Amino acid sequence: MKFTLTLASLQDKNVISNLMQFYIYDFSDFIEFDVEEDGLFAAYPGLEDYWKDGNDRFPYIVRQGDKYAGFALVRFIRSKTENFFSIAEFFILKKYRRNGIGSAVAKQLFDLHKGQWEVHQKENNKPARLFWNKIINEYASGQFKERLENGRWIQDFTSRDN
Repeated sequence: MKFTLTLASLQDKNVISNLMQFYIYDFSDFIEFDVEEDGLFAAYPGLEDYWKDGNDRFPYIVRQGDKYAGFALVRFIRSKTENFFSIAEFFILKKYRRNGIGSAVAKQLFDLHKGQWEVHQKENNKPARLFWNKIINEYASGQFKERLENGRWIQDFTSRDN
């Protein structure tokens, strides 16, 4: 299935904010989220930071043809002990799942951001863990480590050279 992954412009911020409502709805199976008085989930904290210069945050839009199919938020984490890329949020609309778009998008993100990666999932989010283990295993040819830390499964690997 043909898709495009593009770095989200400032004009795309509202689209990601709107798609975030569906993402949070899906994610509410795994964490305690309730809608606010207006019937919407609270705004995603720090979403605006993805459009600030020099912040090591990368927002992406996924399209299937001319239709929105999802989004991904990637961060580059810097610490005293290590630097790595991380998928902050990853969402494909249900209509487009199970046809390879999510897998292809994830692998393209890994190729776009060369270096060390950590991808994490809530311990109780078994579908996400199965998805990411499968994708990362394929992408890294089995060369990844997994650990359980603070209620999250974390997969560590290095992006491949193409």
